[in-house]
Amino acid sequence: MNAETELKFLVAPQKLSSILHNGAGRRRDQTLVSTYFDTGKHKLRRHGFTLRVRNVDGHYVQTVKAARSGSLTRGEWENEIAGARPDLAKTKDTPLKDLATGKLPHKLKPAFQTNVHRTTQARRVRKSRIELAVDRGRIAAGRRSRPIAELELELKSGQTADLFRLARTVERKTDAELDLRSKAERGFQLATGSGGGVQHAEPVQLKSGLSPQDAFRVIAHSTLRHITGNADPVRGMDSEGVHQMRVGLRRLRAAISLFDDILPRASTARVKTELKWLTGELAPAREIDVFLKESIQPIAAQGVPRRGARAIRKKFSGQRAAAFRRARDVAASARYRRLLIDVMEWIESGGSRTDQDRTIATYAAALLDRRIRKARKQGKHLNDLTPQQRHKLRIRIKKIRYAVDFFKSLYANRDQQVLADLSGRLKQIQSALGSLNDFMAHRELATDAALAAPPANRRAQAFAAGFIVGQEREAADGLMKDAAKELHRLHRLRVGPAD
Repeated sequence: MNAETELKFLVAPQKLSSILHNGAGRRRDQTLVSTYFDTGKHKLRRHGFTLRVRNVDGHYVQTVKAARSGSLTRGEWENEIAGARPDLAKTKDTPLKDLATGKLPHKLKPAFQTNVHRTTQARRVRKSRIELAVDRGRIAAGRRSRPIAELELELKSGQTADLFRLARTVERKTDAELDLRSKAERGFQLATGSGGGVQHAEPVQLKSGLSPQDAFRVIAHSTLRHITGNADPVRGMDSEGVHQMRVGLRRLRAAISLFDDILPRASTARVKTELKWLTGELAPAREIDVFLKESIQPIAAQGVPRRGARAIRKKFSGQRAAAFRRARDVAASARYRRLLIDVMEWIESGGSRTDQDRTIATYAAALLDRRIRKARKQGKHLNDLTPQQRHKLRIRIKKIRYAVDFFKSLYANRDQQVLADLSGRLKQIQSALGSLNDFMAHRELATDAALAAPPANRRAQAFAAGFIVGQEREAADGLMKDAAKELHRLHRLRVGPAD
């Protein structure tokens, strides 16, 4: 088995050539035609493997790769074979051997193909040897196809820190953007018609014997993929894309909080600062979008004078457009690109503050029990909490809900319904408290809109703003009752020990 440690970047086609330096090392050019195989139901992909046959100068090389999940490094098994079809007899020394039985050889068929012109060049960074590979070409799946313009940096020997050092240099000179998707992932997205749009959170798969530190890496990689997978929709000013990038950021920040006792303080503090910055830059777009859709647009059909409804809608439509342009520009900024590299290096190189004498199974069970008890205790006094205290409780509930999502693969099938009930209850509490928090923000927005309205529209706009505030105040009582009831019922749930 070989192990590859690499970073992949998307680069504007016109800037690809500038990456390779004259005199920095001999260049090697190849045309690589690779066909990826799987069953009609993508059995190999579902089990975390890819199977590829590559034509290299008339020779066929079969490659099995394992999913990267929580690390830059992943396993790779290569064998030369006789023809263009996979030879599963050559997989006996790979993790694929347990699947390569029965009818699988007959069920395999081409899923997609890549045709790439690759130029490679070796580079020395301090004492490390790194290979740069510039790829130009296309991915094709049936009638669908997409261009490929990317750079791969593979650490051949030396230190991971040098890989990231070169990555920063390349980003600074070419605006290269870290891409966590492999060609295989992009190919399967193309084949299924699911690529290019908004990306939702992927399931997190943990093994109970992992250390908390290794489990955190798996979780952090998953959340970073959620963030980066929505960069294009954010740049396209897609409202759901903005929402999903913010969800990814919240999930990563929640994971940092959940694992706070094992993460290194100094480097984590720097990462938290940058994640908070990005979250804050996206917040206005999401907040105004929700206010416009859920509070302003419906009032035209609820008896509010047309003039007032039109005036307040026009005002916030303009603010929404400006907020989405701000989000677009942030996702295209150098600071965003540097953040991705910094977070990836932090995930890979961050040490632990404690000895790893616990497994993630015992760590997760204790964490969930402790967090639920604290939330339940605070929830007993919900009606006495200030808006700021309710906001903090909502964040606490949200972190527990994310923890359930992160850890649910650790639990046996008999516990999955218990976890689903817990997650549903947490979602109801979070939604109720979130709406209450939105009402406070909406009240401020509506009041400012009324006070800042031009004289000609001030009375009509003030009436519309007052109508919105009144509606939301009336709804607040019911939400408080719902949240209090579900918080009280949390103690009835018991999640059994992790397997």
